[in-house]
Amino acid sequence: MTLDIQQNDLVMRCKRGERNAQFALYHQYSKAMYNICRRMLYDHMEAEDVLQNSFVDVFTKIRSFRGESTIGAWIKRIVINNCINQIKKKKIKTDAWDDRFADIPEEEEENYRVEDIENVKRAIRELPEGYRAVFSLYAMEGYDHQEIGKILGVSEATSKSQYSRAKKKIRQIVNAR
Repeated sequence: MTLDIQQNDLVMRCKRGERNAQFALYHQYSKAMYNICRRMLYDHMEAEDVLQNSFVDVFTKIRSFRGESTIGAWIKRIVINNCINQIKKKKIKTDAWDDRFADIPEEEEENYRVEDIENVKRAIRELPEGYRAVFSLYAMEGYDHQEIGKILGVSEATSKSQYSRAKKKIRQIVNAR
């Protein structure tokens, strides 16, 4: 039996409302989805709340899952949307959600080596919420700046400048340790 057949069976059982299948799906994806929540949201309790609400949405909407992507990708989309909605709900303050810094060129990617990955993770958690949102969506979730701009209601240039500042701030935090 392949993973695809197993996943399909699990999804079908969830669509029928089988609690043990829902638990299995939650168990399989909750840790990875929590990590997404934690990267995007500062507070771990807030991340847990968004995770739980996301899985409520998953099980409420699972009948609409058509299999055009993997179930994991579908769940991830719900989780990211809920994180974004939470960020918007709080009306995050950033260092310039405007185009004042639109002329800041995007830096070339550096071969930046950090011995202690935990320092980088801590630095990301210490970022101002606006920086962290853009950084997480771009660097960790793979969105481009145009998509981030649409999601957060800012220009593409603002997304680029926020990302550039986030990288600079991460370097400062890590180097200060």
